[in-house]
Amino acid sequence: MFVLHPPQKLQILYESLEKNIPESFKVYGAIYHITNKNPFNLEVLVDAWPDYQTVIIRPQKEEMKDDLDHYTNTYHIFTKAPDKLEEILACPQVINWEQAFQVQGCQESVDKAIRKVAASRSVLVDYEKTKLFMMETPKTPNASRDHKVDLTELINTAQKDENKKKGSSVHLLDASHAKLINDQWDFGKNERSLKYVERCLQNFPGFGLLGPEGLPVSWAVTEQSCELRMAYTVPEYRSQGNMWEIGAHLVEYFTQRKIPFYMHVADKRARAQQMVKIFGFSEVSCGWHQWQCTPQKYR
Repeated sequence: MFVLHPPQKLQILYESLEKNIPESFKVYGAIYHITNKNPFNLEVLVDAWPDYQTVIIRPQKEEMKDDLDHYTNTYHIFTKAPDKLEEILACPQVINWEQAFQVQGCQESVDKAIRKVAASRSVLVDYEKTKLFMMETPKTPNASRDHKVDLTELINTAQKDENKKKGSSVHLLDASHAKLINDQWDFGKNERSLKYVERCLQNFPGFGLLGPEGLPVSWAVTEQSCELRMAYTVPEYRSQGNMWEIGAHLVEYFTQRKIPFYMHVADKRARAQQMVKIFGFSEVSCGWHQWQCTPQKYR
């Protein structure tokens, strides 16, 4: 594996990976940000060029200073050859197995290679699988492929009218909101995750609706691979259309700017799954996968 630097080659890779969506979503989204200021200081590794089989996104070495910070020490993987992945992952120049880290991707087929290498190095693996959702942008703004009016546009128009009536609007969040968001994030609730949430809010768009006291009561945040994450509504503000309003805003925001977006929802959250489907997202069969890897010495 070697680092792919030239912007022209990264653009070619980005366009190539689009053909492999949704399985390539994690690396595809990360490369979007890498080619747009690269705020998380990530780098792209490929096994060959231009006929690559495996792509790995990781932070540059100077970013991975904390051996226990798996939020920063995150690798995104896409491969066309899962049977050859074990040899790649076993290479210490590709992955630092001496520190805690996590691997995220949209291919269950990489599981065997990750677990095999981890076992050989006395690294414990905590695996999480959830449902992956994406939205296909209609070719025309007013109608979908079956000539029905696009649901997102209807929601957006209706919500804008409602906003005018009640005087509310979607706000861009900032790092001052990080603690509130981190305290409700299922993958967070610790000091390292708080730093990660702060960094996301400093570099990527996060949207929220504010309550009477000026604090967010409903929100969604984006991260370094263009995924929508950390979505939450304070219990007393649920069933009031707040997340629909945020959703309409973010879909318009990302679509207009041609920024890729997708999301995952935990298997147990049936109501949330139903909501995103009604909104216009489709579940894709490959799923969302995360392997949190921790060396035995840190457990």
